[in-house]
Amino acid sequence: MSLLSICTTESLTNAALSLKNGQLVAFPTETVYGLGADALNSDAIARVYEVKGRPTDHPLIVHIASLDAIEEWAREIPEYAITLARDFWPGPMTLVLNRSKLAPNFITGGQDTIALRVPAHPVALALIKEFNSIGGKGIAAPSANRFGAVSPTTAQAVEEELSTFLHQDDRILDGGQCLIGVESTIIDCTGSVPSVLRLGAITPLMIEESTGLVAIESNPSAIRVSGSLDSHYSPHAKVILDVVAIAGDGLIAPDQIPTPNGVIRLAAPSSIEEYARVLYAALRSADQKGLEVVVVLQPGGDGLAAAIRDRLKRSATK
Repeated sequence: MSLLSICTTESLTNAALSLKNGQLVAFPTETVYGLGADALNSDAIARVYEVKGRPTDHPLIVHIASLDAIEEWAREIPEYAITLARDFWPGPMTLVLNRSKLAPNFITGGQDTIALRVPAHPVALALIKEFNSIGGKGIAAPSANRFGAVSPTTAQAVEEELSTFLHQDDRILDGGQCLIGVESTIIDCTGSVPSVLRLGAITPLMIEESTGLVAIESNPSAIRVSGSLDSHYSPHAKVILDVVAIAGDGLIAPDQIPTPNGVIRLAAPSSIEEYARVLYAALRSADQKGLEVVVVLQPGGDGLAAAIRDRLKRSATK
């Protein structure tokens, strides 16, 4: 039985009702697909952790409909956080703030902070708004894959990885391929200046231009956040960075790099944006092809390229 649903008005209404009834709904965002549950339903959140195989002390990101909801979930919100939200929400940015009384321990990993995001994908926003209309407050949603594995950027990838773990009443909303392809930037907004805990499409330079403050690139040792482990985003194949591929290897490299004889080309992106968009699908295809080794030639530069290198460094760590 397929869990996939085409995104119609009816399917979104049914998906919101499923969330309200404690089921799980995987849905597209502009970054990657998320595995959603009612952020205030402890049983539903427990199932998210179970389906993912994720440690329960790893907090979840709560997806909200707009900036207007931020004060429900957070307190002592600095002005620069409001500025960031106005400039980049909806969008690929998660803000970590001091949590309000609304935010329960079971979504914060027992920490005194809450991670919030307003996604830009029209399906995600429509689902959250529909959920709000029937009394929901927010959708907690980590990436819709097993813990530590490659994040999914299509509904089919979610179904392939999680269908055996999901229940008959759970749903996967098919909203096409994710536009960005790497997870949101996570910014700690509990201090006097913003601190980047995970790199993404919203870059430190963009943060500085928005707020007038120089963003710190920090090691998130004090605050646990998604995707911060040394080993993460990993296919079954071994990922090796910046070496010459040999016959039998898979290869991900910019399009100007030729494919050596006997090497299986997995992706040849022509821009940094395309590199990010196709990266996870290419890593997944290596496993589908049964490859043992994937050689990746990393992009140079700052911004999104740095986020790509961050993901690749973690995927290459076993």
